[in-house]
Amino acid sequence: MSRQQNIAAQQHLGELVNSGQFDRLGEVFAADAIDHDPGPDQPAGVEGFQHFFRSLDASFPDAHVEVDTLVADEDRVAVAYRLIGTQPGPFQGVAPTGRKIEVRALQIARFENGMLTERWGSTDEAAIHAQLSG
Repeated sequence: MSRQQNIAAQQHLGELVNSGQFDRLGEVFAADAIDHDPGPDQPAGVEGFQHFFRSLDASFPDAHVEVDTLVADEDRVAVAYRLIGTQPGPFQGVAPTGRKIEVRALQIARFENGMLTERWGSTDEAAIHAQLSG
């Protein structure tokens, strides 16, 4: 697949996440996609990514990602983005606060045949907890 097709797949992933269409993540993630930085209790494969985003949605139902920078080569797409949302549900042991968060995150994804097969990423979870604690 071309660089442009991988960028399009990455952008489609952002659209699915921002619109809460987690059941459609199989359109972007390979069934056996590997997350090198999984969330707590995240299963393997595309089901794991669905589980992760559903858990995030339970804590931050208005959560959305805004891409600040995107860089790509022939098989990888790297994005620096912001995760923004409000917490009416519990998050990693923190009771609902109703507070808004805005944190930075990075992701590098490897694609094969237009599908995301590997993901490396980091979200500033310390900033999330700091913003939730006020």
